[in-house]
Amino acid sequence: MKLVMLGAPGAGKGTQAIKIADKYNIPHISTGDIFRANIKGGTELGLKAKSYMDKGELVPDDVTIGMLLDRIGADDCKNGYVLDGFPRTIPQAESLTRALAERDERIDYALDINVPDDNIVKRMSGRRACPKCGSTYHVVYAAPKLENICDKCGAELVIREDDKPETVKERLNVYHKQTEPLISYYKNEGILREIDGTQDLEKVFQDIISILG
Repeated sequence: MKLVMLGAPGAGKGTQAIKIADKYNIPHISTGDIFRANIKGGTELGLKAKSYMDKGELVPDDVTIGMLLDRIGADDCKNGYVLDGFPRTIPQAESLTRALAERDERIDYALDINVPDDNIVKRMSGRRACPKCGSTYHVVYAAPKLENICDKCGAELVIREDDKPETVKERLNVYHKQTEPLISYYKNEGILREIDGTQDLEKVFQDIISILG
C-alpha cells in the first residue's frame, strides 16, 4: 500500500499519516526525516542537499527525489509506505510517478485531508507551547489547567512563530499556490480520495480506514 498524504498545513495529515503507518505496519516517511538521515549519514545526496541548505537555497527536486527513492527502496518499504510532505509540487509528483513506473510500481491512493482555511487559522492560532519543557496545548481542544501556564513545569506558555495567524495565512497562501494543484493531478490519475478533516480526529481516521480497507 503506497500512499501520499495531501492537505494544507495544520489540516492534520501528519497525525493521520502516523496512525496509518501504525495500523498497517508500513513506514511513515517525511521529507524532513529523509533529509536529516542523509545529512547525518554523510551520503552523497545528503552532502549535496546540505550545500544548498547552508546557502539558504531550496534543494533541487532531483536531489530530493534521489533521497526519496533510496528510502522507499529499503526493506521496510516492501509492503508499502505513507509519504508525508512529498510531493509538494506538480513537477515533483510527475517525477515520482515516472520513477515508480520504471520500477513497475505506482501510488495506490492520494489522501486529501480537507479543512477550510478559516478552520486552520483558528486551529493553529489556538496552539500554545511551553518554552521550558516543550509541552504543547490548545486553548480549545487541550487547554492547560491554569490559563497560559504549563501544567508540567509552571512556565508561561507562548505562541510559536509558526502558529501566529499572519504566519499561518502566509503558509496557506504558499500551499494554495504550490501544493493544492496536486489535488487535480491525483484526481486525473484516478487515485485521489478526499476526507473531511473538520471532523473529530478519530472519525477522520475511521474514514481513511474505510477507504484503505
